[in-house]
Amino acid sequence: MNISKNKVLYSILLIFLFSANNFAQEIIKEKEPESKTQQKSSQREKIDGIIATIGDYMILDSDIDKAYIEISSQGNSIKDITRCQMLGKLMEDKLYAHQAVQDSIVVSDAEIKSMMEERINYMVENVGSMEKVLKYYKKDNEEDFKSYFFDILKENKLTSEMQKKIVDGVEITPEEVRTFFKKIPANELPVFGAEMEVAQIVVTPKVTQDEKQIVIDKLKQLKKEVKEGASFFSKAVLYSQDPGSRSNGGFYKMTRKTPFVKEFKDVAFSLAEGEISEPFETDFGFHIIFVEKIRGQEIDLRHILLVPKVSEKALADAKENIKLIRKRIVDKEITFADAARKFSDEKETRANGGQLLNPKTQDTHFEMTKMDPSVYSQVSNLKDTEISNPILDEDQKGVKKYKIITVTNRINEHTADYAKDYVKIKDLALKDKQIKAIAKWTDEKIKETYIKINGEYKDCSFANNWFKK
Repeated sequence: MNISKNKVLYSILLIFLFSANNFAQEIIKEKEPESKTQQKSSQREKIDGIIATIGDYMILDSDIDKAYIEISSQGNSIKDITRCQMLGKLMEDKLYAHQAVQDSIVVSDAEIKSMMEERINYMVENVGSMEKVLKYYKKDNEEDFKSYFFDILKENKLTSEMQKKIVDGVEITPEEVRTFFKKIPANELPVFGAEMEVAQIVVTPKVTQDEKQIVIDKLKQLKKEVKEGASFFSKAVLYSQDPGSRSNGGFYKMTRKTPFVKEFKDVAFSLAEGEISEPFETDFGFHIIFVEKIRGQEIDLRHILLVPKVSEKALADAKENIKLIRKRIVDKEITFADAARKFSDEKETRANGGQLLNPKTQDTHFEMTKMDPSVYSQVSNLKDTEISNPILDEDQKGVKKYKIITVTNRINEHTADYAKDYVKIKDLALKDKQIKAIAKWTDEKIKETYIKINGEYKDCSFANNWFKK
């Protein structure tokens, strides 16, 4: 294997392989002609702008410009990506979407609408107004933009589902990992950055029964108002403390396999269509659920989450508690790991001695240059085995807690070592195998799909055999 070969094209593929495909690409739709003259003019304008056709999809020259803007906005360099290479990638996306339709991959309009509202709300929050969003996409009104954006998201979802279908069955054996590593020339072995392993102990302030009762009563009142005719959507937007669904009226689509906590799923699947639950508790707070639609094993629901407030006394007690835990560790009465197992309120890390798991890699190593800034700021100045002072932490739901944190291991920047870096090497080998599976699939589908490339782009040299030579 020669890692340096086709380096630019390989980089492009890695950027896009499992992305959300957020490019603003248009699917050209035919309009009813108003007259023969207008029809000829319209067709001439379309032909001038269309640079490629893949099955039922078309690509405009302007789509390449939009793709460059999107990559730049995500902090990626476009310096070494030519227009021919970018067109090749856009053609791959269209091929995925086209084949997804041929394979009867279903993407529901309800799912796309939900996704669209969430994305639009996110954009508006970031740029300040819907008017700025419309200006960026050069749309005259919200209705035109939503119609345009709906088509984009639907095509992107088809693309990602097709990619997922191709790579889902790809697995890697230990022998294949070993072979992959041995084929890398010594001077091309990857270099892994400095890493650290981190552990923490968390003490969550105790919520009083009185505070719990306040939110239970509020949820009962909201349920009563909805049953009397109020909009559950509006109540969720106004009151829910779930940042993931609040702007969308508390909406979730789920099956029994959807990764929600057990208590939430148990209540959701016990309700009839149109029914609203009584308030119930999970680790996130208190909820009520309204089931909008039941379709076999899938349900559409809305929920409202309220989180009980923590009193100042409870917060002070939590701080005092964690200070005492820290003192016992410093005085060597107990190890950090044992203290975490015995006293930490964070069940995700408690059993593992407080060891944090990297959500991106699912192991305990955190590469310092890619570490969450909030975590990095808390550990960057700690010496080995040093324990931080109590840190007041607040999660996205506004829940306050105290924690102490320590660095359990430091790993300096180093060239890949098969024994020490097996997990990372396995990940690289799997990605390489997935890329080969996609390349094989692409070669096969190109042969059986209608493809046409226009104008100057006929002179491009593509990585894929788009010209079917």
